[in-house]
Amino acid sequence: MKKVFCILSLALTTSIAFAQDDAPESTPLEITGSGDLYYKYDFAKTSNIPTSFATDHNSVSLGMLDIALKKKIKNVSFVGEISFGPRGQFQSIPNSDGTYDEGNGFNSFHIQNLYATYEVSDKLSLTAGYMGTFIGYEVISPVSNFHYSTSYLFTNGPFQNAGIKANYAITEKFGAMLGLFNDTWNSYQADPQKGLNAVGGQLSFVADKASAYLNFMDGSVSGTIVDLTATFQISDKFKLGVNAADFSNEGDVGYTGAALYPSYAITDAFALGLRAEYFKKKEGSGDNDVTALTLSGNYKINGLTIIPEFRLDSNSDEVFVDSDLLPTKSASQVLLAVVYGF
Repeated sequence: MKKVFCILSLALTTSIAFAQDDAPESTPLEITGSGDLYYKYDFAKTSNIPTSFATDHNSVSLGMLDIALKKKIKNVSFVGEISFGPRGQFQSIPNSDGTYDEGNGFNSFHIQNLYATYEVSDKLSLTAGYMGTFIGYEVISPVSNFHYSTSYLFTNGPFQNAGIKANYAITEKFGAMLGLFNDTWNSYQADPQKGLNAVGGQLSFVADKASAYLNFMDGSVSGTIVDLTATFQISDKFKLGVNAADFSNEGDVGYTGAALYPSYAITDAFALGLRAEYFKKKEGSGDNDVTALTLSGNYKINGLTIIPEFRLDSNSDEVFVDSDLLPTKSASQVLLAVVYGF
């Protein structure tokens, strides 16, 4: 791993003189973001489905206010993203670095992304910092997801990775990424004894009507995850997304699963979509499996997306509760979310 890190560092320090002269001029500061609210009702009359976000029952609740900044000067770019609210703070990023200050409590973090990229050439770029993970189909910000509630694959996978990576455009359609990352997911601080302990990579294919990404990450602490995401624009109105992943760690801990994301644009403003997911924990993690069906609508108007959603989860074990708080194998909920992107 140290050899790979040295190679990446050497490429960064020796290529500066060759790329700066031909790079474009500075671009204006780009500011984007989103804000979201939701109301959820679980038919068990209590929060029941253990996936990320949309956790509050029978309440108009906050999601997150997200603000992202991007600036590019010639061949160097910078991205910083901060978020406020449950979805953008303790539900998705570390809420504390373990340091306690009497009177102020634990530190609370707002940073979703903080990284810089140097374009060595038209084909090669180097990025270092704290980055939203490259693994998985869904993301933290709801403005980029069709469904407001999230999958089991998303909840159990990484959210962020800190480290350094190199992206290379093999052709106009094929690309590759290789990186070294902190030993644990979702942490900007590595164990000082292990450092950049995890190796990650990606092979990508992007065309006009299809894209696919084969991802992996392996670390002695974080374990090994292999993930495939793909999107197919089958027609002007019909789109299909695919996600499959396998994660394993010591003691037969881990999971495997797959999800399909078909959606159909009924009009220019309204679309219906389904998420059909199968998720199975491995023996060391509980050895049960769940099938989750989520039907959502997306109504878009002037940057606002209104998302009505119905969800039904069925497990092989009695991991949910019913309205009498008795164990049961299934759970269902409805929600209405509003997401504004700018």
